[in-house]
Amino acid sequence: MTAILESPPQTADVPQAPPQVHPRRWLGLFAILSADLLNLLDSTIGTIAAPAIRSDLGGSTSTLQWIAAGYTLAMAVGLLVGGRLGDMYGRRRMMVVGVAGFLVASALCAASVSPEMLLASRVLQGLFGAVMVPQSFGLIRELFGGEVGKAFALLGPVIGLATVLGPVVAGLLTDLAGWRMIFLINVPLGAFALIVGRRVLPASEPSARGQRLDVKGALLAAAGMFLLVYPLTQGHELGWPVWTFVLLAASVPTLAIFVRYQAGRARQGRSVLVRLGVFAKRSYGSGVAFVIAFFGVISGFSLAVGLLLQLGLGYSPLQASLTMAPWAAGAFIGSALGATAMANLGRHVLHIGLALMTAGLVLLLAVLDEAADFGTLVTPFAVFGFGMGMIFVPLFDIIVGDLGDDEIGSASGVLTSVEQLGASLGIAVLGTVFLGSVGSPLHATVPEFVGAAEIVTVIAIGLTVVTFALGFLLPKKSRQAAH
Repeated sequence: MTAILESPPQTADVPQAPPQVHPRRWLGLFAILSADLLNLLDSTIGTIAAPAIRSDLGGSTSTLQWIAAGYTLAMAVGLLVGGRLGDMYGRRRMMVVGVAGFLVASALCAASVSPEMLLASRVLQGLFGAVMVPQSFGLIRELFGGEVGKAFALLGPVIGLATVLGPVVAGLLTDLAGWRMIFLINVPLGAFALIVGRRVLPASEPSARGQRLDVKGALLAAAGMFLLVYPLTQGHELGWPVWTFVLLAASVPTLAIFVRYQAGRARQGRSVLVRLGVFAKRSYGSGVAFVIAFFGVISGFSLAVGLLLQLGLGYSPLQASLTMAPWAAGAFIGSALGATAMANLGRHVLHIGLALMTAGLVLLLAVLDEAADFGTLVTPFAVFGFGMGMIFVPLFDIIVGDLGDDEIGSASGVLTSVEQLGASLGIAVLGTVFLGSVGSPLHATVPEFVGAAEIVTVIAIGLTVVTFALGFLLPKKSRQAAH
C-alpha cells in the first residue's frame, strides 16, 4: 500500500529558470509514468502474492515479510544515491539504466526457483528502482518547463489509480496465471518506458559531471539500516537469540558513524548524501519521524491484513485483493481531496486524514470477529484508506514548508528514502508481532489469526495517535501555500 511520493532530486539545490516546453512532452511523460508505475505496482504485490509464493517455493515464515521488506529496504538505501547519479551522469541515462535493470530483476523474480533467489532478485529490483524513480521530477520539469503543473495534475491520479489497481491486478494474475506473472507483467510496461524514454526524453548536460559518488557513505547507511531491519524480521523465527539484540544495538553506532562522516564531508566542502543542516529545524526532524511512523503503519498493517485474509480465512489471492479494494479505492478518492485541500487547510489536512485512519482502525477492531463476512470489512477499510489517501499528496510539501530553496532537493530525497525505511520497519515489526501471535501459521485456528490481527490493529492505532501528535510539530502551511 505504500507509494513513492514524487520529490525533487536530492542535489537540485540551486533554483533554475524553467526550461522551454518540449514538443513531445506528453509522450515523454507517459514514458516516465510507465517507469513510476513499475515501482508503484511492485511495492504493493507483497501483500497479496506472498502466501502463494511461499506455498510454491517454500521458505520460512519470515519469507512472507522479506518478499516485501527486501524491496523497500533496498529502495531506502538506493534512494540516497539515485538522485545523485542522475546529476552526475544525466537523468535520461539513469532513467534508462534503472528501467533496464528493473526489467532484468523482474525476469529473475519470475524465474526464481528458491526463496533465496527471489529475495535476491527483489533486492535487485529495489536498487534499480531507486536509480529510476528520482529522475522523474527533473525530467518532467525539463519536458514541461513553465507548464509543469499540468504534468503533476495528471501524476496524482495515476499514483492513486496504481494504488487501487496494484493489489487487484496482483490477485487476478496470481489466481489465473500463477504468481510469476505478476513480475512478467512488468515487461511490456518497462519496454515502453525504455524505448520511448531513450527516443523522447531530453538528454540535458549533467549538473554534477565529474564529481565522485560517496560510496563509503552509502555503504555505512546500508549497513545501519540492515542491522536495524534484519534482526527485527528474523528474530521471532529464530527464538530471539542474543546476536539479534547485538545487531540491533550495533545499528545505533553504525548510523551515528554515518552521520558523523556526512558532517565531516560537509565541513570539507565535499558532496554528501544527506545535508544534515536541515535537521536543525525541529519541523523537519519531526517530519522524518512522522514519515517513519505513517508508512510503518500502512505497510505493516496491510501485510498483516493480507496474511489474515489468506492464511487465516482461506481467501484466494483474488478474493483477498477484492476484499482490500475498498481500502485502495478510499485512498484514491482521499488523494484527490488531499491534493485540493492542502493549500487551504495546511497541516490540518494531515490531522483529518489521521483521525479518519484511527476511526477506520477502531471500526475494524469492533468487527474483526466477523471478518469472514466481506460486508463487515468494507466500511473500516474504506474509511482507513480515505484518511491515508488524504495524507499522501500534501505530506512532503508540508514537511519542507519551512526550508529554504537551497535545501529542498536534499531534504526531499532524504524523506523519500526514509519513507521506504519506515515501510521496511513496519513490515518487520508488525509482521513479526502478527506471526508471533499466531504461532504456527500452518496449524493456527481462525480465532488465533483474528486475535493476532486484533493485537496488530491496537498497535496500529497507537502508532497513528503518535503520528497525530507529531503533526503538531510540522509547518502550519504547505510550501506551495507559503510561497
